[in-house]
Amino acid sequence: MSGQSLLVPGELSPHRSVPGSIRRPEYVGKPAPAPYTGPEVQDSDTIERMRIAGRIAAQAMEEAAKHIAPGVTTDELDRVAHEYMCDHGAYPSTLGYRGFPKSLCASINEVICHGIPDSTVLRDGDIVNLDVTAYINGVHGDNNATYLCGDVDEESRLLVERTRESLNRAIKAVKPGRQINIIGRVIESYAKRFGYGVVRDFTGHGINSSFHSGLIVPHYDSPHHTTEIKTGMTFTIEPMLTLGTHDYDMWDDGWTVVTKDRKRTAQFEHTLVVTDNGAEILTLP
Repeated sequence: MSGQSLLVPGELSPHRSVPGSIRRPEYVGKPAPAPYTGPEVQDSDTIERMRIAGRIAAQAMEEAAKHIAPGVTTDELDRVAHEYMCDHGAYPSTLGYRGFPKSLCASINEVICHGIPDSTVLRDGDIVNLDVTAYINGVHGDNNATYLCGDVDEESRLLVERTRESLNRAIKAVKPGRQINIIGRVIESYAKRFGYGVVRDFTGHGINSSFHSGLIVPHYDSPHHTTEIKTGMTFTIEPMLTLGTHDYDMWDDGWTVVTKDRKRTAQFEHTLVVTDNGAEILTLP
């Protein structure tokens, strides 16, 4: 495994502004979002609006990823994604969500999720996950991917490749009439082939007009999550695989989640809508 030193918090840049003409989610400026009380199955109009949000989120992530290189700060990646979303009329969903201070999550090496972009400089050999969500026309689109920075060691490259494959396999398992725990069963059985840990406490989620609707999509084989998958449901799948334990610690910032053994971790995510025959990815650029 890479011999990179462990991460430490950097310095935050000032708050990025969003043009006043762009509609904000209801939770901005509040300590928490209002509970979602609507359906998990969405109508065709909502799904079409989610296609737009998902495409913008995917394109913003792709644009930020073009700047991943040794010497670049995670704050610079945040700036690129923020400006892309604003330029396309979308609000960066993470900005102000439960007080999160930035427009994307940037999680490097041992950071499982929710890394806050700051003055941290990317190093040759890092792996970095970008998690980007866009809000437009009253709905959200959420995606993430893990990228290689410079010359990355083989163990980390394989982790990234196999985490992407675990998401692809999980998407193929989505069928109306199945229980939602089929998703975690597929991911965990694949991850076990390589001895990877599967993060349990951070999951996929329902998404629509709400960033997190309350529907939980576990990435491990859970007998307790038996919700029936139905045509028109919209949710994310976002497996987090680790080179070691799935246990974690959280930094004092209340957001940054790191593996307890500080071994590396990777993640990939798409927003999906369930169709009669399977699932359609809504977060494609």
